[in-house]
Amino acid sequence: MTGQWIQVEAKDGDSFSGYLALPKNGKGPGIVLCQEIFGVNAYIQSVADHYAEEGYVVLAPDLFWRIEPGIQLGYTEKDFGRAFDLFGQFDTDKGMEDITECVKALRNRSEVIGKVGALGFCLGGRLAYLAAARSGVDCAVAYYGVTIDDYLVEAKDISIPIALHFAEDDQYAPPETVAKIQGALKEHENTDIHVYPGVDHGFSRTGSSHFHRTTADLAHQRSISLFRKSMGPHYDFSDLWDKHCEYEFGTRDVDATMATMVSEPYVNHIPTMTGGVGQIDLKRFYQHHFIPKTPKDTMLIPVSRTVGEGILVDEMVFCFTHDIEIDWMLPGIQPTGKRVEIPLVAIVKFRGDKLHNEHIYWDQASVLVQIGLLDPAGLPIAGIEATHKLLDAQLPSNQLMGKWTETGNG
Repeated sequence: MTGQWIQVEAKDGDSFSGYLALPKNGKGPGIVLCQEIFGVNAYIQSVADHYAEEGYVVLAPDLFWRIEPGIQLGYTEKDFGRAFDLFGQFDTDKGMEDITECVKALRNRSEVIGKVGALGFCLGGRLAYLAAARSGVDCAVAYYGVTIDDYLVEAKDISIPIALHFAEDDQYAPPETVAKIQGALKEHENTDIHVYPGVDHGFSRTGSSHFHRTTADLAHQRSISLFRKSMGPHYDFSDLWDKHCEYEFGTRDVDATMATMVSEPYVNHIPTMTGGVGQIDLKRFYQHHFIPKTPKDTMLIPVSRTVGEGILVDEMVFCFTHDIEIDWMLPGIQPTGKRVEIPLVAIVKFRGDKLHNEHIYWDQASVLVQIGLLDPAGLPIAGIEATHKLLDAQLPSNQLMGKWTETGNG
């Protein structure tokens, strides 16, 4: 954990602790992070650190301090019993007073620039929803908030952007409860309610038996999108990606390439499953198997680019002469001297102002056809024709469909 514990003054003059995580540059918009029923434990602290890496000043208050300060539970059967006991004793209205004071405290901190939002999970999901109505935040995100339906009368007091994430199989917020919430908020134009199929309560909590990585990643992407649109910070992802590619293919500088990425990035070239996870393996990959093993005449022809909040999708034509063994694309295949031109798509995600991960897609069959290792005769695959069609929409379609001519013109 990289944060620190601070004291926040309560409305009644007492004080309570909170875990404060700062972005690398020390400044950014604020987020009050509302805990689960397990307290401000290692998981909640890791969430705070994660959002700090995204560029936010995050404060996770100890909301159980009135019952017992410093609660940090794990997930054993005994811990669950204690957590539900604390949940039963928790005073929501007093908790909301504490959250409101945290919002004020963040607005008064020199590290906070601009607006303050709320984020919460489980019990904290309920509190994040209520913060949108009571605490003066500028936006709010709630994950599988419990008993939000008991507070729908307060929906009329919400005028800020909010996002609510629910699990389809959640017994604590079942489909009929989510339907009630959707009905109460259907006229609220700034509300997004997402229901994720096939997952259960706690799908975003690492270490949970219900943790589901792809769903957690999608929900996080949507959460970050709301926070960035509502509060910033805004980064030039397009320029960052161009710099990254320049260091890879232009200057061929491993250290400069790695400097554009977070401390623990990952890259996956989907067709060949090459790349790396983490600083050590990825640097090794770039240094020995990617940058020096990419042909010198490699050229990227841009086709389209879509930039979102924390994500970029690049469509291009990747051109090269197969004059060296390309470890990452054609491992074990000796140079053929053939020219190759293939459509390639890069889906790049960012964390703060750094690249976090890359998923790179291309048609490996087309590569093999173009270097002469795969005979396309009788197979539904194409060589360089696929690239030609991408670059010229007027070229004929359906040439691999033998029955296309049988259907005539109508």
